[in-house]
Amino acid sequence: MRYEGGVADVMPGTSEALLAGLDPEQRQVALAARGPVCVLAGAGTGKTRAITYRIAYAALSGTVDPAHVLALTFTVRAAGELRGRLRQLGVGQVRASTFHAAALRQLNYFWPRVVGGRPPQLIDSKAGLVREAAKRARVRLDGTPGALADTAAEIEWAKVIQVRPDGYPAAAAAAGRSAVAGADNLAAVYAAYEELRRERHLIDFESVLELTAAILIDSRVAAGQVHDIFRHFVVDEYQDVNPLQKLLLEAWLGDRDDLCVVGDPNQVIYSFTGATSTYLTGFTAEFPAATMVRLVRDYRSTPQVVAVANQLVRSASPLAAQRPPGPRPVLIEYPDDAAEAAGLAHRVRTLMTAGVPAREIAILVRVNADTERFELALAEAGLPYVIRGAERFYDRPVVRQALVLLRGAARGETAGDSSDSLPDSVRHVLTGIGLTPRPPSALRGAASVRENWESLAAIAQLADDMHAAGPEATLADFSAELTMRADLGQAPAVDGVTLASMHAAKGLEWDAVLLPGLVEGLMPIVHARTAEALEEERRLLYVAVTRAREHLCLSWSSARAPGARGGRQRSRFLDGVRLER
Repeated sequence: MRYEGGVADVMPGTSEALLAGLDPEQRQVALAARGPVCVLAGAGTGKTRAITYRIAYAALSGTVDPAHVLALTFTVRAAGELRGRLRQLGVGQVRASTFHAAALRQLNYFWPRVVGGRPPQLIDSKAGLVREAAKRARVRLDGTPGALADTAAEIEWAKVIQVRPDGYPAAAAAAGRSAVAGADNLAAVYAAYEELRRERHLIDFESVLELTAAILIDSRVAAGQVHDIFRHFVVDEYQDVNPLQKLLLEAWLGDRDDLCVVGDPNQVIYSFTGATSTYLTGFTAEFPAATMVRLVRDYRSTPQVVAVANQLVRSASPLAAQRPPGPRPVLIEYPDDAAEAAGLAHRVRTLMTAGVPAREIAILVRVNADTERFELALAEAGLPYVIRGAERFYDRPVVRQALVLLRGAARGETAGDSSDSLPDSVRHVLTGIGLTPRPPSALRGAASVRENWESLAAIAQLADDMHAAGPEATLADFSAELTMRADLGQAPAVDGVTLASMHAAKGLEWDAVLLPGLVEGLMPIVHARTAEALEEERRLLYVAVTRAREHLCLSWSSARAPGARGGRQRSRFLDGVRLER
């Protein structure tokens, strides 16, 4: 059961009972049921609780029809959590979705009716098309590691900010961006990419948003249908909205202003993708009659962790810790990277011995490549770990395969073919597609093998948990539970220490967070040269710190290799941090 504001999420019964479970600021959000509303919500202040209770209160009080509400998030997991909480509150008709999922449904519906013919096919990855586009443009991209991915990212950025190929060089120069192959070559690859995409009747994720907005802007009939269905909008993480998403949101809104946005200017960490906080900070200029509410009561972290966060980002509205005091955060200097990895592995073991579950511990790094040394250190110490990436759990091929096999096994069980316990039955199925009693070794290049094992182990762990909660649970029950979780975007968790980048940790939390590599060149990253880029790095560290509920460890090493001269400098962001007792 989650607690945000000191009161558990429970079915309130009536709208007035629902308000009784909110703190004063959250209550103010809930009561602002109509019109433009801007909620500035600090880390751990219960923003999801505030917006779900706002929607539920408006529905239960008869102010809005929940079937006409569209709640927009940035991840499938966040959308699933929102839907799950609303169902608990008795408001299951609300549509909670990502921008892309909502747009894709509308595009597929309206394309045959407005444009004609079959809708274009969505591509999951740009890599293959970018490679072909480079050949067509006679630009070599295979000479530099990561050039293909970097080029795809630049094309995404250009499309998100609505810059066409011929405008890319000027836009990149103005934004201080540098393409691997040069701005002119990037523009040529971008133009060839768009040509190939149109020739083959393909769309990428940016095109989904752009084309949906274009249909709604050009077709009064289509716009009228959408405006009739969706009349009230809620947008989470509004500080991460990019110009293309804003264009689509405006097409959805039309001339109406029933829009509630939630965000935190101190958690702007995706500017490099085209996201901008100006829509959040300028909301009241766009909607002068807007209600503005600030959430500052932090229910996630101890006062000691909150103090570090507040010192990192000096804010006019600092976080106010609501939890009892906890352990003092620590700052440790190590002689080299290997010593830091071994030291943090030892600290993980100490935390686990003290009763902190492995799944409630995270090591967050600035760059993904830095996880390898912690993989090795944890493996050598015999400690379980998982690597968290960006791919959606239920989109992984091995997970889809497991779901199909488990559904088949459930049908066999119904026919009386199995008398094993639920955990045994599930493991019997998963063993056939790669689950082993022990994880694969931490070897370079074996990331996909490791991820497959982690996925299967997470499913097996869920079976253990379900059996412990109800020994009578069957394979059919388990299969149904997985299907429901897939719909909500709720991935099961394997019992291991999480290794992830700071960016990937956004929106998550753990009892204990360890933040290594806090040296100049990594935090802030070496290519952050402008004042704006440096401040975004500071905010990224703030986001990482605020993932911790109780235990926080900051560390750095003065040398890269054992025996090397210690010439590194610790991160400038630590200079103003005083660790509270």
